[in-house]
Amino acid sequence: MDARDDAPVRAVLPLTFAVAIALDTPAPPGSAPAPSVMPPEGYAAPGVGSAYDDDRALAAHADAVADYTLRATLDPGAHSVHGEGTIGWRNASGAPVSELWLHLYLNAFKNERSAFLRERTDGRGSAQLATFGAIDVRRLVLRQGDAPPMDLWPAAELRRPGDDDETDARVPLPRPVAPGERVQLDVTWDDALPSVVERTGFVGSFHVMGQWFPKVARLEPGGRWAHFPFHHLAEFYADYGTYDVTLDVPEGFTIGATGPVVERRTERGRTIERHVQGDVHDFAWTAWDRFVTTRASVDGVDVTLLSPPGFDAVAARDLATIRFALPYFGVRYGRYPYRVLTVVHPQMDAAEAGGMEYPTLITSVGPWWTPPGVAVPEEVTIHELGHQWFYGLVATDEARWPFLDEGLNQAAEVDALGTWRGAGSMVDFLGLRVSDAALQASSSNGRAHDEPVAQPAAAFSTGGNYGALVYARTAALVETLRRVYGDEPVGRALGRYARRYRFEHPGPEELLAVFAEVLGSRVASTMRTALFGKGWVDYEVEQVRAAPAPRAAGLFGDGDKRTKIEPGGRDEGGFEDSVLVRRRGTLAFPVDVAMTMADGTTRAERWDGEGESRRFAWHDAVALRSVVVDPDARVLLDATVTNNHASTEEGGGGSLRTLERAAYALSLALQAVSP
Repeated sequence: MDARDDAPVRAVLPLTFAVAIALDTPAPPGSAPAPSVMPPEGYAAPGVGSAYDDDRALAAHADAVADYTLRATLDPGAHSVHGEGTIGWRNASGAPVSELWLHLYLNAFKNERSAFLRERTDGRGSAQLATFGAIDVRRLVLRQGDAPPMDLWPAAELRRPGDDDETDARVPLPRPVAPGERVQLDVTWDDALPSVVERTGFVGSFHVMGQWFPKVARLEPGGRWAHFPFHHLAEFYADYGTYDVTLDVPEGFTIGATGPVVERRTERGRTIERHVQGDVHDFAWTAWDRFVTTRASVDGVDVTLLSPPGFDAVAARDLATIRFALPYFGVRYGRYPYRVLTVVHPQMDAAEAGGMEYPTLITSVGPWWTPPGVAVPEEVTIHELGHQWFYGLVATDEARWPFLDEGLNQAAEVDALGTWRGAGSMVDFLGLRVSDAALQASSSNGRAHDEPVAQPAAAFSTGGNYGALVYARTAALVETLRRVYGDEPVGRALGRYARRYRFEHPGPEELLAVFAEVLGSRVASTMRTALFGKGWVDYEVEQVRAAPAPRAAGLFGDGDKRTKIEPGGRDEGGFEDSVLVRRRGTLAFPVDVAMTMADGTTRAERWDGEGESRRFAWHDAVALRSVVVDPDARVLLDATVTNNHASTEEGGGGSLRTLERAAYALSLALQAVSP
C-alpha cells in the first residue's frame, strides 16, 4: 500500500466509526493489463499439500532473472540523481523475444499527459505537483555474446500512438534472444526528482527514491511481456534477481535502502554505501541529513528505524509494532528471509512518502502528536510490513490482480492488528473502541454491487471503488471466512499459499485451489463468486411469531371416560413460536440464529445458509420475544445489519417489529453520507 492506494479507505474512517461499532464483535477463537477472466468451475491448479503448513518445504532462493548492478549519485541541491550500471537479464520464457520493455516510472510525474496524472480525476491522490520530475535514459548498450556492443536507445519507443505517456518503453532488439539466453545491458540515466509525490521526490533536503531507475518488465513463461504504464492505482510486477547498488550522497546524509550495507566509506565530502540484496524484485532508498536513527534486533533481523527529530514517541510505536508483527507474520506465512529491515517514518511535510512498501524497506505515516489510542502508525506499519509477503515474497501481478496484493495483505493486517490489540484494534480512545475488521466491512459493503473485486487495477471506475473493493472487500471476505469456518483452517490456507508460492508469481486460480484443498470446494466457490461475481449476501429476520397455542379439539380418552373438546379453545399452557430467516444474494455462509424468550431464556439454532430461507417452529410454554441472525457478526459481508434483529410486539400477537437502536439508525445515516 502507499499513501494514494489507501486514501479512499482512510477518507471514510471518521464517518464509519459508528457503523463499525454496530458491526463490531470479537471473532471466535479457533501491454495493457489482461482482462479479468473468472476461473471456471472445476479448474485444476497444482496441489500444494500439508508440507507447506510449516517452513519445511519453503524455497530458499528465487530464480534470478534480472540482476542490477547500479551506482546512483544524489545532488540534493539540484534534486537529481545520476545513475549508471549494468542489467543482466535472462529470457526465462519458452519463446524467443525480439524486443525488451522497460518501465520508466519516474516519467509518471513528467507532465500532466502521463497516465498517472491523467487518471487522478476523482479526487483521489496527492496535491498538485509543485515540481515535475522525469527520467532521461542516455544510453542502453546491449552486450550479447560475440556481437559488438550496440546502443539500443536511439530506436526505443517511449510512446504509443495517440498516447503521450512515457512510462512504458519498447526497445527493439537487433536479433531475438533465445529461451534461456542471457544478455547484459549497460545503462546510463539521469533523474530529475519531483516534489514528493506519494513515493518519490523531495521536500527540502529529504529525498526518497521509489521509481527511479530503468527496470525490465516481466516476461511471462509463455513469452508475453507483462508491461504496462504506471497507472494511478498499481505498479508492481517484476522478476527476482540480485540488486548490487552503490549510493553516493553528501556527507552528513543518512541513507536507508533495500538490503544490508556491505561497504561504507567517506570520500571528498561524500558518503558512499554499497547495498547488496538477492531474492528481491525492486530497490528503493532514501537520504536525509536530519534522520534520527534507532536500531534493534527483532527475531534475528537487524531493524533500522529512521524518523524525524521530535518523533520519538511515534517511532517507538513503529518499533513496538515491528517487534510484534515480524515474528507473527513469520509464523503465519513463512519466516522472513532477509537479514535487514528498514522502517522510514517521514516528516509531516513529506507524508506522501509514507505508507509504502519495497523489499526490506517500508515507510510508515502519522504525525508526532498521534494519540496513543488511535492506531494509525501501528496499522500502517503492520500493513506495509505485511507486503514483504504479499507482493514481496509472493510476487503477484498487482496491475492485473491487485486483490492478490493489496487485498490479501489487508486481510493479513486485520488479523495481525486484531490479534495484537484486540477489539479496539484501530481505535481505543476516550471509551471508543473500533476494530480494523469492522472498518473494512463498513467501508466496503455499500460498493459490493458496483463492480467486481477481481479485475485489473486500471479497470476500476473510481479510486474510491478500488480502495473499498480491492482492500476492504477482500479483507472483509477473508475475515468472514475466518469467523465462520475458524481461524485455524483459514490461517492454514493462507499460510500454505504464501509458503508454496514464495518467490513465484501465482494468480487467482492458485489461491482458490489452496482454499479448496484446505476448506473444501464450497468455500472456494463462495470466494470465487465474492471476488469475480460481485457476490453479496443479506440475512434478514423476516418473521417472528409467538401465538397462543390453540387447544386441541376432538375426542380424548376411551369408553365412558372419553371427553369431547370443541374447536376454538386456547391451550393455557403454551405458545406456537416460529421464526422465518431469509438469505438474499449470491453468497451463502452458515449462520447462528439466537432466540430470546419472554422469561429471558435463550434458544440457539444453526442454519447452513443453503437455500433462500429457513423456518424454525416449535411449541413452548414461553412466548418468543426477539431473534438475532448472526449474533456474533461473523458474516462481515452482510449488506444490511439493521434487518438482522426482530422482535414480537409487546404481549405477543405475532406481528413483526424491527429492533431499532440508535447505533443502527446512525449506521443508516452514515451509509447515506459516506463517499
